[in-house]
Amino acid sequence: MKTNSLLIIACIAASIWAWQQEPAFAEQNLIFSLRNFQNGRVWTLVVALFVHANVFHLVGNMLFLFVFGNTLEKGVGSDKLLAIFFTGGFLSFIVAPAFLPRGTGMLGASAAIFALAGSVMLIRPLKFSWLFLAPQGLIAIIYFIYNVVLVYQKSRIPGYDPQVAYVAHIIGFITGIPFGIALSNRWKQNFLITLLLLGFYLSLVSGVARSLFR
Repeated sequence: MKTNSLLIIACIAASIWAWQQEPAFAEQNLIFSLRNFQNGRVWTLVVALFVHANVFHLVGNMLFLFVFGNTLEKGVGSDKLLAIFFTGGFLSFIVAPAFLPRGTGMLGASAAIFALAGSVMLIRPLKFSWLFLAPQGLIAIIYFIYNVVLVYQKSRIPGYDPQVAYVAHIIGFITGIPFGIALSNRWKQNFLITLLLLGFYLSLVSGVARSLFR
């Protein structure tokens, strides 16, 4: 079985198990927070990557993990996939609290998946996703920009959820960039391709919007 499939299964199994636990148990043993970490619950750094808040959170993340994870595993192998996934997840959990309200808890694979997306953008940006009907480099950069906008605009943007640590997503994406550079001899060209895809997409959306509201 592929490593990425095992990651998906682990997230599903851990989340279903966690949903059956008492809230107090989850708060102390499954969610990553600086308080838990400083109190010696270091396992939360790993466990929180696999546990998700609800079905919507889990399904959304697993769709993106399926797309970006499979592309990376085929392109660079299982070991590098795991290295990017865990490095992105760990760094996001450790660094993000500096930008979040004191005592904020975090869980889910979102930041780790954003690290995969950042790498894919520089390794295989033109790999087409039939699930999202778009090149994966375009998907990656759009969601990165969307999260940056959410961090700075917050409630002004549709879809903003104050319980989501968007800054952790940004940290995860940035963490994936050095991996993409190291693993691709064409990362500069691939980044340019991604920017061209973004420009084409924005032009297309702008043209459609003008025609609809003319």
